[in-house]
Amino acid sequence: MLSNLVKQHQVRQQARKEIQEKRKRDAIVASTALSHVLVDHLNSGVAQAYVNQKKLDTETKILQANAAQFSKQTVQWLKLIEDFNTALKEIGDVENWARSIETDMRTISSALEYAYRKTS
Repeated sequence: MLSNLVKQHQVRQQARKEIQEKRKRDAIVASTALSHVLVDHLNSGVAQAYVNQKKLDTETKILQANAAQFSKQTVQWLKLIEDFNTALKEIGDVENWARSIETDMRTISSALEYAYRKTS
């Protein structure tokens, strides 16, 4: 009788251990699945951040190239405007020179007319 009770107790204990082991395995499987899902979710976010960073790098390089091209073009425009201003100043100088020559020629003409009248 006592040995039957001990055997029944051992059988029940073994059944509980098996149930406990099954629950433990189920918990490990569930936690592993959860870990994989979390890691996959995290990796997709990291992958998206990486793709976005690559796009930003590409756009930055394009912007730098455009800025450099614009800078070169601006320098060319400034040179063109400076040359144009110089040409305008030269035209103004030629105009003043022409007026000066005209005034001198009138003075000479008047002097020659005066001299001619005096001699005639």
